[in-house]
Amino acid sequence: MTLAVSMVGFGRFTITHLTRMVSSTLRSGGNAHSGRIFSIGSLPCIALPRLLPFAGLHLNPRKFSSDAFNTSSKPGLATPGLHHPFNHLNKMAVCKRSSSSSSLSPIHPRNGFCYANSTFYSKRNPLPLPANSSLDVTTFISSQAHHGTTAFIDAATGHRISFSDLWRSVDNVADCLHRDMGIRRGDVVLILSPNSISIPLVCLSVMSLGAVVTTANPLNTASEISRQVADCNPKLAFATPDQAPKLAASGAISVVLTEEDEERVGSTLGVRVVGSLSEMMKKKPSERRVRNRVNRDETAMLLYSSGTTGRSKGVIISHGNLIAHVARYIAEPLEPNQTFLCTVPLFHTFGLLNYALATVALGSTVVILRKFDLHGMMAAVEKYRATTLVLVPPILVAMINGSDLIKARYDLTLLKTVRSGGAPLSKEVTESFLEKYPTVDIFQGYALTESNSSGASTDSVEESKRHGAVGLLSSGVEARVVDPDTGRIMGVNQTGELWLKGPAITKGYYRNEEATKETINTEGWLKTGDLCCIDDDGFVFILDRLKELIKYKAYQVPPAELEGLLLTHPEIVDAAVIPFPDREVGQLPMAYIVRKTGSLLSEKSLMEFVAKQVAPYKRVRKVAFVSSIPKNPSGKILRKDLIKLATSNSTV
Repeated sequence: MTLAVSMVGFGRFTITHLTRMVSSTLRSGGNAHSGRIFSIGSLPCIALPRLLPFAGLHLNPRKFSSDAFNTSSKPGLATPGLHHPFNHLNKMAVCKRSSSSSSLSPIHPRNGFCYANSTFYSKRNPLPLPANSSLDVTTFISSQAHHGTTAFIDAATGHRISFSDLWRSVDNVADCLHRDMGIRRGDVVLILSPNSISIPLVCLSVMSLGAVVTTANPLNTASEISRQVADCNPKLAFATPDQAPKLAASGAISVVLTEEDEERVGSTLGVRVVGSLSEMMKKKPSERRVRNRVNRDETAMLLYSSGTTGRSKGVIISHGNLIAHVARYIAEPLEPNQTFLCTVPLFHTFGLLNYALATVALGSTVVILRKFDLHGMMAAVEKYRATTLVLVPPILVAMINGSDLIKARYDLTLLKTVRSGGAPLSKEVTESFLEKYPTVDIFQGYALTESNSSGASTDSVEESKRHGAVGLLSSGVEARVVDPDTGRIMGVNQTGELWLKGPAITKGYYRNEEATKETINTEGWLKTGDLCCIDDDGFVFILDRLKELIKYKAYQVPPAELEGLLLTHPEIVDAAVIPFPDREVGQLPMAYIVRKTGSLLSEKSLMEFVAKQVAPYKRVRKVAFVSSIPKNPSGKILRKDLIKLATSNSTV
């Protein structure tokens, strides 16, 4: 029997709701030890400590000052560190028709579309955002209640770090950064490392001081890293011994080695090494250090965009942005006792924000793969009993192509879910994977560095059945579909550029006002550059990149559509479609194809395969067979590289 009570303004209120509210209050900065009263609406409820056992929660042992979570706006008034839990639902219930009219229009319950302002609202649970403006993301994450024991595991070595050791090390490293290395709020600290369990630790330590984290792609050259260093001017860098030499050309930057390798320290000549992370983790923090309050509007990270559509830019990410992102995980909690195997790069927003930060708040275990190798990945799934595999679409395709050997060699009994991100997953690839691995569900998400991993996602088996969709809008996210030519705001099932708005959206690019104005309008809407449509049920479909559309005789040809079709061919391993310049028609659809080993697939037969299934203007007109498709670390096709190759090679 469901226990329910009636409360003013809310009708039936179940124990499940009550438990979620207690959990949300704690996770949002409420001080359980104070015995502070919290309320549901305007109705006072029982003291928090009495609800803790009922909610099945415990607090992280990390200690903070007693007033760290005091969010009372008036003396003597007990207000929890939580916005009204139904604020977002109230917002969804009605929306203003215009500023000059008091009439109200309901939001469609099925798709979240408000016909008065042509805005789509998220159908998910509201975000439990803390009211305290002086709250850094490290404190917010560490205050979450969970039952987790192991935080991170190195897949190669088996080295583990528990949650208690993680938070102890975070405090120790933060103290060393402040006391011994002079890191202060606003200082930038660079991380240059392949995937490692040390990355979450360093990030949490740096941000706890109010300093700023920036990450660099370890595949970048020294000159590429120098440009990033010149742009953000880091005061300190954490780097592995093999990556540290790349910083030699960046000036007198101090370096902390994240790995100890006495034989390779000599290779860091030209770089000023000031210590090692292992030494910093062992030092006990000073009791005299006063913790500075960090405002949520202050910058926590500078993550550089991939630069595939232009010069790489530093995306400003505030503590408030990150708190909103982590709160999304809290609002839509994952299944308990999950073990994630992370194959995606941690310098990128997909891996860093989700599997180095957000999962810490939930108490989940993350196994980190240092470098991708298909069979190394599958062996780690078996060894560490992973329940969720985190990857990008190209790895999913590799699993499809190698399915027979994988299923014969590895025990995947506990693997229940694959989470894909970094690039949209086509309907064809999704269906092929589910055919090969019928006991594994696929969840995918859509986001940008500029949206801080918030956008849309499929978060349940039922949602994942909508093949081809990237999911429903994330908690707290609003969306518009805008005609890129006229600027007219579109509606349900209409195509246009996707615009996003919400608490996780960046406020702009670092020292680049021009790019900021081009991407974010005065109302705070982020122009994603992606063509999309949102269907009758609120599912978002990403159709293509706005700037990547092929214009054939003025017809628009989406490369992603042709790529999805090509990947259904039994002899094709990978494919990319680009615009090839042509004087008569403007641009020709050209396909780069990776054939299966031993395949004799010809250009003619491939063109015929496509021509039978698409409109005449979408037909592939040129073909090149290659050994691999160039992609960035998040799995996005580097079309500019292929276009350059095609136009410079007259024999193609």
